[in-house]
Amino acid sequence: MEQDHENVPVRIYSGSPWHAALLKSILEDAGIPAFLKDEYIATIAPWYASPGGYNTTDVMVAGHDYEEAKAIAETFEQNLKNEG
Repeated sequence: MEQDHENVPVRIYSGSPWHAALLKSILEDAGIPAFLKDEYIATIAPWYASPGGYNTTDVMVAGHDYEEAKAIAETFEQNLKNEG
């Protein structure tokens, strides 16, 4: 059985639960469906979601949305760096 790779979820961002939720909202406003992986465990026990409890929540999109979503995520990350 062959899998449709365009619908396979891919990670475009890993960060805090708050930043991941913000990026998910930005993606959805751009018409790109997204979901958060490990959002609840990252809040309750971040060391279970990621070693050291850092960058615990992943933003996932379908493979066919990867290029557009990745460009948005890169802009989002650059804006975070510019604030700090």
